[in-house]
Amino acid sequence: MGNRAGRHEPPVARVRTGRDSPGREWETGWDGPEEEWEEGWDDPEREWEEGWDSPEGKWKTGRDRQAAAGYGNNRRKRERKRSGSRNAGAGVRHAAVSVLLTAVVLVSVGAVGFLVLQIVGKNRLYGSVSSEELVVRLSDAAVAFGGSTESGGEEDWQPGDVRYEGIHYRYNQDILTFLFLGIDRMEEVQPVKNGMDGGQSDAIFLLVLDPHKKEAAVIGVPRDTMTDVDIYTATGTLMGTARTQICLQHGYGDGAALSCERSVKAVSGLFYGLPVHGYCAINMGAIPLLNDAVGGIRLQSLETLDFKEFHAEEGEELYLQGMDAYYYLHNRDTSSFNSAGRRLQRQKQYLTEYAAAVMEALKEDITLPVSLYGTLSRYMVTDISVDEVGYLATQAAGYSLGEIYTLEGETVMGERFEEFHPDEEALYRLILEVFYEEV
Repeated sequence: MGNRAGRHEPPVARVRTGRDSPGREWETGWDGPEEEWEEGWDDPEREWEEGWDSPEGKWKTGRDRQAAAGYGNNRRKRERKRSGSRNAGAGVRHAAVSVLLTAVVLVSVGAVGFLVLQIVGKNRLYGSVSSEELVVRLSDAAVAFGGSTESGGEEDWQPGDVRYEGIHYRYNQDILTFLFLGIDRMEEVQPVKNGMDGGQSDAIFLLVLDPHKKEAAVIGVPRDTMTDVDIYTATGTLMGTARTQICLQHGYGDGAALSCERSVKAVSGLFYGLPVHGYCAINMGAIPLLNDAVGGIRLQSLETLDFKEFHAEEGEELYLQGMDAYYYLHNRDTSSFNSAGRRLQRQKQYLTEYAAAVMEALKEDITLPVSLYGTLSRYMVTDISVDEVGYLATQAAGYSLGEIYTLEGETVMGERFEEFHPDEEALYRLILEVFYEEV
């Protein structure tokens, strides 16, 4: 920046020595007034001495003496007008150069600032969590599922590597994982005092960014997945841990950061201690804002939906705008068995279309995630900072959408509510496929 700025001469030097400054015009310029008077073809002095229409010639013949008498006055007026025009022109040029320099400085500072944000964001993301628990627990599970943690004589074997079905796997340390929650609330986020009224998470997704493949994968977790959930009293006292629906964990908290942190712990535990680099919980009332920010979403209804506010036939082409997007993603018939599972399929379908729309929009506007961040702030709780969003925005612009997975398992009716029991070995294979790499 300093070298570029140094190419411009300061205003004082420009007036004294600049190519088009008034000073140089008067001393050496081709159109300087002194040279015009001494050498120019339209020099008034030369006209008086030699010109056919000079005032002297006119006086000798007695013609137009009155006009010639006013010539001197007109000449002085012309000189003053020329001098004023040159001074005004110099002022405009000086102002234009100042504006240009200011613009260059602002653009450069902005570019440097955005680069710094990216670097800081990257360092914060990768330094926030550890993969140690996942590596240890997955190594133990490898043995349980018929795999091995032994090198078998391989030279390229590191602690934490596993062998499953004859394939050598290693955890991808560069991967980034984020937990997204859709909370069953319409209003803006307001922390609650009752520690059992934080709101349930009706949508639970993991977004996985793999910089090696330049690919984003999504894992949908059924809200009724049975796992270890920490139970608290209304005043925040930990009562213990129970195996229950994972959606309830967010409810045991303040409906804000505390609820999210406890949800991260529950989801991470379900995935063998998976490192989660950030969370974002969004009240479902923000869905219309998200939807309309990319111009709405077109899709085909996966099932017949008949609610007071919304109706769609299975297979019907829909253009979701405003609240229609909310109804499609949120509403379900609770009296129908596995309605939560079918709703998860609709959510997966919508995410596929929405991700494609966002990727397309990023090509035109790389700041879209930052603007969405601002739009959603009233409905959102997140620990993903602005500098981290800035880093992720530059990364995501070059990513493609990969697989959207759903946990395999079985939905059964419990004593009062539906329960989804994940297939443990299928979950183990999913973790190897998404978070590990073949060596």
